[in-house]
Amino acid sequence: MVKDATTRKTGFSGSITFWLSFLMAQSAMQVVPLQAIADEVSDSVAISAMPQKAMTVTGAGKVPTLGDITSVAQLSSDAGELDRGQGDVTTPGTTVGEVDPIDVSTGTPTLEEITSVTQLSAAEGDIKNDDSMSQVTNVSQLRDVSPGDWAYEALRSLVERYGCIAGYPDGTFRGNRAMTRYEFAAGLNACLQQIERLISPTPDNQGDLETLQRLVQEFQAELTALGARVDNLEGRVAFLEDHQFSTTTKLNGLVFMNLTGAFADDDVRVETINLDPPFGDLALRQAGRTATGRPAVRVKTDDPEITFSNLAWLTLNTSFTGRDSLVTQLAAGNGESPANDFASAGLFNSFGTPFTDQTAGINNGVNDVIIRELFYSFPVGDKLQVVVGPRVNWYRYFDANAFTFFLTGAGSFNSIGSTLTNTIDRGSGAIAVWNFNQKFKLAVGYLGENTEFLPGEFGFNTASNPSKGLFSPTNTASAELTFSPTDKINVRLIYNYSNIDPNVPIFDENGNITGFGVGGATGEPIYGVADDGFGGSISNAIAHSFGINFDWLITRGIGVFGRYTYGITNIDPKTPGRDDGQIEAQSLQLGVAFRDLGKEGALFSLSYLIPFSVLDGRNFLVAGGGDGGVQYEFEAAYFYPVTNNIALVPSFYLIGNPNNFSDNPNIYVGNLRAQFSF
Repeated sequence: MVKDATTRKTGFSGSITFWLSFLMAQSAMQVVPLQAIADEVSDSVAISAMPQKAMTVTGAGKVPTLGDITSVAQLSSDAGELDRGQGDVTTPGTTVGEVDPIDVSTGTPTLEEITSVTQLSAAEGDIKNDDSMSQVTNVSQLRDVSPGDWAYEALRSLVERYGCIAGYPDGTFRGNRAMTRYEFAAGLNACLQQIERLISPTPDNQGDLETLQRLVQEFQAELTALGARVDNLEGRVAFLEDHQFSTTTKLNGLVFMNLTGAFADDDVRVETINLDPPFGDLALRQAGRTATGRPAVRVKTDDPEITFSNLAWLTLNTSFTGRDSLVTQLAAGNGESPANDFASAGLFNSFGTPFTDQTAGINNGVNDVIIRELFYSFPVGDKLQVVVGPRVNWYRYFDANAFTFFLTGAGSFNSIGSTLTNTIDRGSGAIAVWNFNQKFKLAVGYLGENTEFLPGEFGFNTASNPSKGLFSPTNTASAELTFSPTDKINVRLIYNYSNIDPNVPIFDENGNITGFGVGGATGEPIYGVADDGFGGSISNAIAHSFGINFDWLITRGIGVFGRYTYGITNIDPKTPGRDDGQIEAQSLQLGVAFRDLGKEGALFSLSYLIPFSVLDGRNFLVAGGGDGGVQYEFEAAYFYPVTNNIALVPSFYLIGNPNNFSDNPNIYVGNLRAQFSF
């Protein structure tokens, strides 16, 4: 059938060109009267601004799919929209003759509603004799039209076959010139006369009509199917418009269910003054020193029970221009992972803890709904993206890795990012990302601490506290340079500066506060708790960390990844006569990943890591230093996509020398995560 239609192309191409031209003329006739009147209106006419509609996109440079479009209304062109309620549009009083006003709110006028030509009297001088049109019978008569022009064949057919085109007396067509309404009326009149002649069979057009009729009959099934598809599409469009969430906002959701268990080979030594912290919250485990000045140590003799917890994130992504994004993320969860039972003070949610096995808010184990992220991003030019907000997620823009993204790769707190950066998880401030080219990207940012799971009454959320503010501790400044020599290799160099507020209480064995230090959730690059070495208070701690992070997809199915970070924290005791000093530490991660193992989209990862190896200054650590041992971990995780929206992720962790005690037994953690996305 394709061949048959091709052989007929020459015979009826002129007809098709004519009919398409006529249809375009009919469409234009509906718009030209309105446009012409609008063009003639000057200062006396006020037209309200057309509405702007935003389109939500999933990524820069990506052509949006049906799922990317928030509303079918976004597909309408701004230039074609008329705002209902604009009122009447009238011509100014200087026009010779009178034109009835057209009410835009009633829609586009029909031909019957357009003012009669007898009512239109041209103003003197509007039409010049030397610009009058004259009929041509051959395209060669138009001296400014050449065979190389893109519309040459269409003009030749309309001139020589249908006589619907007129030229100027000087022998030009003036194809780039905008035509007047009078010129359009003259051309349309010529075409209408041709239609009257063509609709009655004659020897000249009989063949064209028969060819057109045969094509209609041959493609009847296709035309019928196309009509049904159009009807179905119209129904779907109507449904989407009636049920859309918002014309500017897109809702995404992630739900995690975690079944987790942990046990140890023997009793585990833990640096804390109490194994049973206040309110039973393991995050509140307290660090302290004995009467001899050594860190207090307790022994954990029993294993925690198996837990089944949940975590849910709902993200509202709003775009006002199609290129910007206002992100509001809500979260709720009740996880308190079993491995935390073995952790020293300041190490809550670190080793052996799946990242999604956590509580979203400040009350561990309670499903409080909180705002986890709130920020606005927008482009400045083509290469710069700026992010600003009261709760910006640092990890969206720094320390990424293709094989340790928590949704699909390695999934524990210690393996999804460097353990020595960053002091702030979420904070108030700004981040700028420059994409210089495909090989280089630079991200810089400043954040004041405003983390959603830390309580303001205990000295956290400093950026929103008027007694401290955005530029007082705790805050960080970060810079990361990404080098991608190919689309399979990424190398990231990271520097982080931290100014840390000493808001962690230090206790004696009787539970009395003896000073304030740094550590815990805002302590990096310290993993644990630090004081002045004697249980006393310290000044704001200035810290620096330097890191390198890489991922390399060696083959289609095998990749390697790793991180190394070196950190320095300055300790300045407030008690006169006590020496200051530094805590120097390093962390390491190396791993291998297998893509599409067992199923397309699956990922199996194995990693070895050292979260916190103390190089110097262990005497300042009241928790986390252990006996000088080096904790190490082996992790295995397998992301298996059941469907596009459901995945199962089993994981296994082995922790050696936990809490940096060389004589502590191994700890084993198993986790099964069910992951739902929508």
